[in-house]
Amino acid sequence: MVSGFAGLPGGVAVSRLRVYDWPGADGLRGGTPHLHLTCSEGYVVTGGRGAVQTLTSAGYQVAPLGPGTVAWFTPGTVHRLVNDDDLRITVLMQNSGLPEAGDAVLTLPPEYLTDPATYAAATVIPAGVPREEQARFVRARRDLALEGYRALREAPDGPAALAAFHRAAAALVEPRLAEWRERWLGGALAAARATGEQLDRLSAGDASHLAEAAVRAEEPRSREKFGMCGWLDTYAVR
Repeated sequence: MVSGFAGLPGGVAVSRLRVYDWPGADGLRGGTPHLHLTCSEGYVVTGGRGAVQTLTSAGYQVAPLGPGTVAWFTPGTVHRLVNDDDLRITVLMQNSGLPEAGDAVLTLPPEYLTDPATYAAATVIPAGVPREEQARFVRARRDLALEGYRALREAPDGPAALAAFHRAAAALVEPRLAEWRERWLGGALAAARATGEQLDRLSAGDASHLAEAAVRAEEPRSREKFGMCGWLDTYAVR
């Protein structure tokens, strides 16, 4: 039997995003700037208008987003979604399971990036409190991340400042890497290996795996969940 993988094709993760409409200190409405350490991210814009601001070692860029736009970026890209008019996106994440396990670091000021406990205190949404209080916390951490993001954008030694943030982010997630590897082995790598086994079978004239065809469908497991960039509808990892 061919190795199974019950997740979405290619071991990706999917969610539906309604970008925050909260204004920041610069007057722009939108989400929390952050980066991913091992996952590329893709956007398929399904409604509204806005933009994604990005910051890499190559500099600062802005990509307009409108219905039908597809945009994506690789690990290490600091990104901030800006909501001009009810921006809604289907988000595709590489390595299903890793984003859910914390493969992201917000651009908080350096004093909040010193150790995992300090970072968690500023970023983990409090449980067991009213939704309104959670919203206040999420908005406050967004504003804090905007402070760090602005400092990175305006740093006179831009690439060096960004490199320092990359090092701090890597140090913060180091305790989680063994868990991430296990998720990757059972997720994206398992999906790729299944394709390899299917190719081997077909090369040998064996099409028996086609008899194992399956169809799956599911509804979101949570709706309007507070995310980094907006309100999320999420689906099961696998």
